[in-house]
Parts: sequence; structure tokens; C-alpha cells
Amino acid sequence: MKKTVVLLSGGMDSVTALYLSASETQVVAGLSFHYGSKHNDREISFARWHADKLGIPQVTIPLAFVGEYFASDLLQSGGEIPKGHYEEESMKKTVVPFRNGIMLSIAGGFAESKGADALVIAAHAGDHAIYPDCREGFMKAMGEALQLGTYAGIELLRPLISLTKAEIAMKGSELGVDFSKTWSCYVGGEVQCGECGTCVERREAFFRAGLADPTEYLRTPPLPQEPGPSVPSAPC
Repeated sequence: MKKTVVLLSGGMDSVTALYLSASETQVVAGLSFHYGSKHNDREISFARWHADKLGIPQVTIPLAFVGEYFASDLLQSGGEIPKGHYEEESMKKTVVPFRNGIMLSIAGGFAESKGADALVIAAHAGDHAIYPDCREGFMKAMGEALQLGTYAGIELLRPLISLTKAEIAMKGSELGVDFSKTWSCYVGGEVQCGECGTCVERREAFFRAGLADPTEYLRTPPLPQEPGPSVPSAPC
């Protein structure tokens, strides 16, 4: 059986990927990163909760230098998180430069050190073109680099890549994921805001999946209309 390390943020996608991987592979660890985002503490607490439930070790690697030296409104050191749809141009403010590149590089070394064969990342069909390190070309290149740069030939697996966010909600539901124990909101705080791009995407996912949304939100205004094709979505 393939041995995997799952990149586990504590959000809907990564938790679903964890449960799916646990049903198909031997997951040797759920790997989280604390890089100084506004929502890291809330997210990682849920990553730990699900890993404990499945009896899988959960490891958090601190990346304090990201919060100290990088520019992004997603970080504690940045400005306010924009409200609205995830596809809006304003969401570029939440890009953390080369975040996936940094995390996958570290995860590759971690996976090889743990005797794993592969990394699992929860990239999906609705991932957004505003994130350069979430595009198909980048992911393919990074996958090749991981294989070439490790004795184990670490694979980069993307089991959710053909699924939309709504389909991920359905898949997670089938796998028994308690989505009330996941976190999406970029603002952080005690309750998910319901208005930032990730909250809007989360609310849309449950609505389109025809599932009850178990999330407590601070506010639930009408969902904003998805912008036109000027800011396209791209699978990653």
C-alpha cells in the first residue's frame, strides 16, 4: 500500500483529501504549516482534530519567516481581508508569494524522511488563476521536481483535481467528514465571517451540493454574483 503525507490545512478540501487518502493509502502524517496567517490557529486546530479522529499523526511546521518578511493581506502583518466573491480581482491581496512552492519543498523532504512514497495536496477543479502557485503548469513542474529531487522519487498526488468545491462537499459527506470541524474564513476570529471570498466559496459549495451547511457564520448576506470571465478559474 502506498504511504502518503497529506498537506492538511484544516479546511474543507484538505480534510476531505485526508479522509480519502486514509481510505486508499497508509497516511503516515497530516502535515500543517503555521506561516502567520490570520486564520492559521483556527485552521490548524481542526487539522489536529481530524488527524486525531483517524489516528494519524499531525505535525505542524512553523514558518515564522513568511509572516515576518512576505507581503500579503492574508498574513497577520497584512491589511484587511477583502469581502466578496473569490473570483474578484481584489482577492489577489490574499496571495502569499510562492506559498505552495515553499510548503511542497519542505513537505517533500519531510515525506522522504518519514519513508513515504507520495505527497497529497487538495488542489481541485475550482482553484483560482489569481494564485500563480496553484496553476497546472506550476503543479506539474513541482511534481517533477519532487520526483527528481528525492531518492524516493516522491510523487505529488492530487486526488481532488477533477472535483469542484460542491463535489468536494459531496465527497466529504460520503466519507463521513464533519464539516463543522473545518475552517475556511480568511479573517480568523472565533466565528467564520460569512463574507470573505473563502466564506462565500464555502457557502456556495454547500448550496450547490444540496447539503445543509453546518457552519456558524457571523453574517450570511445574499451570496454575491460570480464575476464574469475576465478573471477565469483554472484547475490546479
